[in-house]
Amino acid sequence: MSISHFTAAAWLAFLLVVAAIALLYVVVQRRRKQHLLRFANMETLERVAPKRPSGFRHVPVALILVGLVLLTIAAAGPQAAKKVPRNRATVMLVMDVSLSMEATDVPPSRLQVAKEAASDFAEGLTPGINLGLVTFAGTASVQVSPTTNREAVKAAINNIKLSERTATGEGIFSAMQAIETLGSVLGGAGTPPPARIVLMSDGKQTVPDDKDVDNPRHGFVAARTAKQKNVPVSTISFGTTWGSVEIPDPDGRGAQQVRVAVDDDSLREIAKISGGDFYTASSLEELNAVYDTLDKQIGYEMQMGDASRPWLLIGLLLTSAGAVAGLLYRQRLP
Repeated sequence: MSISHFTAAAWLAFLLVVAAIALLYVVVQRRRKQHLLRFANMETLERVAPKRPSGFRHVPVALILVGLVLLTIAAAGPQAAKKVPRNRATVMLVMDVSLSMEATDVPPSRLQVAKEAASDFAEGLTPGINLGLVTFAGTASVQVSPTTNREAVKAAINNIKLSERTATGEGIFSAMQAIETLGSVLGGAGTPPPARIVLMSDGKQTVPDDKDVDNPRHGFVAARTAKQKNVPVSTISFGTTWGSVEIPDPDGRGAQQVRVAVDDDSLREIAKISGGDFYTASSLEELNAVYDTLDKQIGYEMQMGDASRPWLLIGLLLTSAGAVAGLLYRQRLP
């Protein structure tokens, strides 16, 4: 029962009344004891009441006083931060579909695991969020524009096809374009809906060359642009350092194993530049855990709301318990 502030703090002054009642009770008890000792014959008193009064006689009053304290807090309108589902936000899931996703270091393959985890993420995301899908290899393509239709996103995920090369920057730029398009369509609000890009990749950028960091289509440039537009890019480095794929020889006479290790450094830098978070995953369980974390971060927001109900209910219960205890113990209210 945490409290951030009160909407009617003036009611807290009633705590002084509760304190006065408690003080009055103590004074009355002491005067009663003094009066009894002054006018009672001690020998007779010891025969009639040889035992000291039970401390339980104070319990009814204590319960009522605590109940009044809690009811006073409830009356003051306590406010607390609450986690509520977002109803106005956009998330773009950007997935790497380069040939390296065929690697089987994450069984049965990186692609199959990525599709399963992405579908679960789409299914579990809060209903009010617009979710879109972008895939990228040598180029990027918006497979599903931001929508609340989760079945459309899941169907597109299941139909993913692989292609050559990796254009990470193009994937980010395409996602931002889809976000801007949705914002212009919705309109009507003073500020565009909050947006986030979730980028999952398993390898180094090849289009343009990863070392050409000044190229306007480079992933780092795209990350800076996303930062300027207040769209964080959370990245997931998916796979292992020992993954490999079989690439056919150009003459068609055979194939060779090509190592396709994950590129943590580039994806970490993209997240850092854009203001997003960086994650790694090398199994279905780890990837699901990452998506679950993102779901909690993206799908919910903290809002201030009324927190008086627990204080009110417990206060009523304690006050009622004090009254019942008084009737059972003394056959009268305290």
